[in-house]
Order: sequence, then C-alpha cells, then structure tokens
Amino acid sequence: ANFHQTLVSFLTLAVLILAPMSVQSMDANSMLALADSRSGASALIPGTQATILCCTCGAPMVWNPASMCANCIRTRVDITEGIPKSVPMQACRGCGRFLNPPKHWVACQPESKELLSICLKRVKGLNKVKLIDASFIWTEPHSRRLKVKLTIQKEVYSGVILQQSFPVELVIHNLHCINCHMVAADNTWRAVVQVRQKVDHKRTFYLLEQLILKYKAHQQTTSVKEVPDGIDFYFLHRNHALKFQEFLVNVIPCRSRSASEKVLSEDLNNNKVNAKYTFSVEIVPVCKDDLLCLHQRQHASQGNLGPLVLCTGVTQSLKLLDPITMQRGELRPDVYYRNPRSAIMSLKQAIEYTVLDSEPTGLSCGKLRQAELTLARTRDLGANDQQFTALTHLGNLLQAGDRVLGYDLASAVFNEAEVREWPRLTLPDVVVVKKVMGDGGNAKRRRMWKLRSLIKEEEEGTYKSLHKAKEEDYEHFLQDVETDAEMRQRLNLYKDPARFRVDPSGAVVPPAQAAAASSAAAA
Repeated sequence: ANFHQTLVSFLTLAVLILAPMSVQSMDANSMLALADSRSGASALIPGTQATILCCTCGAPMVWNPASMCANCIRTRVDITEGIPKSVPMQACRGCGRFLNPPKHWVACQPESKELLSICLKRVKGLNKVKLIDASFIWTEPHSRRLKVKLTIQKEVYSGVILQQSFPVELVIHNLHCINCHMVAADNTWRAVVQVRQKVDHKRTFYLLEQLILKYKAHQQTTSVKEVPDGIDFYFLHRNHALKFQEFLVNVIPCRSRSASEKVLSEDLNNNKVNAKYTFSVEIVPVCKDDLLCLHQRQHASQGNLGPLVLCTGVTQSLKLLDPITMQRGELRPDVYYRNPRSAIMSLKQAIEYTVLDSEPTGLSCGKLRQAELTLARTRDLGANDQQFTALTHLGNLLQAGDRVLGYDLASAVFNEAEVREWPRLTLPDVVVVKKVMGDGGNAKRRRMWKLRSLIKEEEEGTYKSLHKAKEEDYEHFLQDVETDAEMRQRLNLYKDPARFRVDPSGAVVPPAQAAAASSAAAA
C-alpha cells in the first residue's frame, strides 16, 4: 500500500513537470491512468478498487487489515460465540401472558413488538455485540416454539467488522402467574369496591354499566357480583380498586368512603401484611325524572332555584329544572351531602295523563318551551270530567291528544318531612315529567340497536319478582336513551346483529323496513 501511494505521488509530480498546461487541471486518478497508458500498462476503470489475494485461500479481495476474505474470517472467528441458540421462555397457561423479567406478566399478540422485546431480553450476550436487525421466523402455533432471526456486527480484528445472521429458538414453558395462582387457590380478590344506591330501581346502575364499558374501567376486575341494592367489583390489587373508585367519582354523583381492612396474615419479622380491603361508594339517591324538594341552603346556593324541582339528567352532578320559573341548576355531590334530601316521588309513582289543550306562556330555557296544559287522567276518560291545569317545560313537544307521565301531588302520599322547611310552599296538582312515546311493544320492534352488558354474578336466593322489576327498569332506561340525545352522546350504541345482515361483498344490509324508509326518503 505504501509503495502504491509513493508511485502515485512520483507519477503526479512527473506529469506536472513534463505535461502541457492543460493536463494540470486533471485529478490524481486521471493522471495515474494517463501515466499507465504511456507506460504501456492497462488503464484502471474509474470507480473500482484495487484488490489483493487472500493470504489463506488466494481469492481476490479488497484489502483489509487482516488480509483475509470474509469466508476465511468466518471460519476462524465466530462472533455468535457466547450467545445461546436455544433459550427458555415462560408463559402463563391460564391467561396466556408472557413473563417479562423479573416479575411482570404482559399480554402480547403473536409476532408483536412487545413480544419481540421480551424475547430479546431473554437472549444473553447481546450486550457484547451490535444488534442490527431482529425479526420472527414463522413456526407452528402448537409447537410451543418461537424463532427469532438476529443480525449482529462485531469487530474481530483491528478495523475489521464482521456481520452475521443466525436464528435463536425460544422454548415456551408453561407456568401460572400470580393472578392465576390466586384463582386456582380460590383466593380471587384482595380488594372490593361496593357501589350502593338507596333507591327502588336500577336505572342509575344501567347508566353506570354503560360508562364502565365505554371507558374499559372493568378490565382489572376478577368478577362482578350483583346484589339487591348495588354491585360489587372485585380486584386482585388494592391500587386497581383505588383507580376504579376514582373513576366512579368522576362519572356519576357519589361519595367515597375510606377503606376497611381485614388482616388475613402478618409477618412481623419481614414487616409484611396479607390483608383484604373493602371500598365503599354511595351514589346520590336521586335519578332522572325524580321530583325533589331542595333544602333552604341548597335553594340559596342555586340562586333561589325551586324549591320544587325536577331532575332532568345525571352526570357528574344532578341537572335540575324548575318547571314553573324555567330556571336551571346543577347540584354537586358535595353540596348535596351537606344537606341530603330524598326524592319526593320517582318515576314508578307517575300516572298517565292525556293532554286536552296546550297554550304556550312565552318562557323558555334553551330548547325547552313552557306551556300551560289542560290534563285529564287517561284512566278517567269517559268516567268523569275531572281536569287539571299544570305548567310544563315540554311545551315544544306536546299538543292536544298526546299522553304524558306526571306526578299527582293532590292525592300523593310522601314524606312530609321533606317539605316541612317550606310552610308556605304551595304544591301544584300535577307535575308533568315526560311524554309517552307510543306503544312500548312497537318501540322494541323498531329499535335497531343494542347495548352491551357486563358479565355479572347474582346473589344466591334472588327472587323472580326482582328479575321482573329489573326488566322493567332496563326498558325504562332504553326509552331514556332513545329520547335523550345528551345521554346517547355519553354511551356506545351498537347495531343489533339480529336486524342486520352482511352480504357476500362485506357490506352491511339494513332490515327491510329501514331500507324501504331510506328509499322512500331518497325518492
């Protein structure tokens, strides 16, 4: 190499002295080619490198400090030495998760980035080489083997870098993770969140169930148990129960209480305690369409709202409306529990009325319009001529002949202690709650969507009458979803697979009545 460089320098100097001035603008490679042509030697092709013979096999090669070709270097040096070609790997037989050392169990899809990362952590010796590429090699799913193709580089001589690709086989061994061990030992939970509401219906819990499914807050639960006055959620870790409790406080009006601890075992030498924790969440005992009489302090904090108000919605707080003044308000859980009040009447106590006449009053609140209604009990039509006059917030929806649900306060029986603080309060004869939307059976047949539900265990000894009450409450909840656009925005609705079909091309075909309605609308 030194001789070649000296020759190039000598020839360059000679050409600069003897050649004409036009040659001085040529580069060194062109001068070397010109000198070789004048001396009778063969000219070098521009862009090629000079080659030497391998000192071992004699094959032509580009010069390197080892003076050996790549094949001879591979026969003498193995850069994969110290890297095992077969590695054990642990997976849970019950849940299918893989062990991520030292003690974390991770759920991974086949040939995913997460699984490849865990496989590379199991291969020792990769810290001594440079990893260039890693990819999966397909194996049979039942073979309990994973194969990974690795491409590595390593410097074997001074300035000589060797690159090599080779497969590594990972043998999967079946184990049980900590969670599956607890399930097998019938010790399936360490913390429970007890959600309770002191009402005679389940509509609030149906709303809570849909919110839990939408935000996937139930993924860490081991089981869900339904009790007559609420639901119990069981978890394997205390932190998961705390996170779930915070989720409940953020989506529904409720209050949480400190956890109670039950010690199962205690190791004083190692300062370890094995205990079970119970968390309590109490939901405000007021639901949508309930009639509420506010406390004087609540009445003042809401800008003299009410005191007789309707609950028009349940979010993180209670949405209230005074149908007489058309004034709105929100009652937060902390304000409510300072002076708790029970609902005077709920939807189960509502009576069906028929609208005889509707006259708007001119007051409005958002999309709602106030109207003065002349009502008669539907069951009394043709029997007597008794009529009632009431103010309603549904003036934009009602007209003569419609049916509504209302609270008959003239003959109702409720706890007078709720209104004792308002001695001068004059109760109206009827408070209109909602409009009756057609026949319930026809509404079920027209409904082309469904809601998902949690897999719940029922408490032993549940009566059949409770099942019938649950079905009625669920139907009322579905009707609220149909009529309330704000509630539908908070939930996930799914197409009913019994009413839709998929054609061979993969398109979703609506039912016949929906297709006929869409074609008529297009025409």
